[in-house]
Amino acid sequence: MERLKQFLKKLFCLPPLPTVLIAIPSFVFVFVMLGTGDKSPLSYVAYALSAYALVITSTGIEGMIEAAKNGWEEMPLIKKIRNTSLGNKLLGDVVFRSEVTLHGGLAMNLLYAALNLYSGVRYQSAWFVALAFYYLLLSVMRGLLVGQVHRTPIGENIPAELRSYRTCGIVLLFMNQALVGIVVYIVNQNRGFCYSGVLIYAMAAYTFYITIAAIAGVVKFRKQGSPLLSAAKAISLTAALVSMLSLETAMLAQFGEDQSQFRRMMTGASGGAVCVFVLGLAVYMIIRSSRQLKNRRFYNSET
Repeated sequence: MERLKQFLKKLFCLPPLPTVLIAIPSFVFVFVMLGTGDKSPLSYVAYALSAYALVITSTGIEGMIEAAKNGWEEMPLIKKIRNTSLGNKLLGDVVFRSEVTLHGGLAMNLLYAALNLYSGVRYQSAWFVALAFYYLLLSVMRGLLVGQVHRTPIGENIPAELRSYRTCGIVLLFMNQALVGIVVYIVNQNRGFCYSGVLIYAMAAYTFYITIAAIAGVVKFRKQGSPLLSAAKAISLTAALVSMLSLETAMLAQFGEDQSQFRRMMTGASGGAVCVFVLGLAVYMIIRSSRQLKNRRFYNSET
């Protein structure tokens, strides 16, 4: 078992330089194959390499950031930003940066919910209504965390953060129903998201970025010991996975128009996997927070 762990670590946890040298060409390769619409065995090689590249980028993102940061800090612009109190806090304080991101995410989710609800009412589309419900629940979760941040600073009231963490897990259970509805709709109607022209490549780059950042954030902020930050990163990971599913449907719609059955199969499998993951994450958050709250109450009663 130990040898297997060492082998997997060497295979999937590479140093920064090899990670970059493998990941960038792999991502470029898969975009080229998708752009040409090639259906040869070479395209499957590209898909496999891009999947491997995503894994090693996720595991190596912290090392790459650390390596880049050493040179980043010496840039004249960064030095000027750090000379200001706000800039220094934004670049140097991880907790403060997370609070800013949390507020920005709440604003964007509310905007998306309103736009999709408007589209759903105007065009009488269940598709847009389901998306509005999804973004509304994301807004509810982020709103709960923002409210907790305003009441007490992060890390100062762990029991309250655990309760917010558990509430987010409960909301995730309801949000998963919206995800199931979206996946069922996509599969039954054989539809997907549409991005015009080269926009799909920009969306692909953005989706890979937020997915990698979300995975790294979940791992990193679990070590911080703050349930609130962990909940925020779990929400970001859920949103990133749904964005990845949206990207997949868009790519299949654009590059696989003549493969209807394959599109249904891939969308159903990927959508099902995302829904199962979100369900598991919700249950984990509820059980973990409930146990920790129970242990804290038991410890306090004993003392």
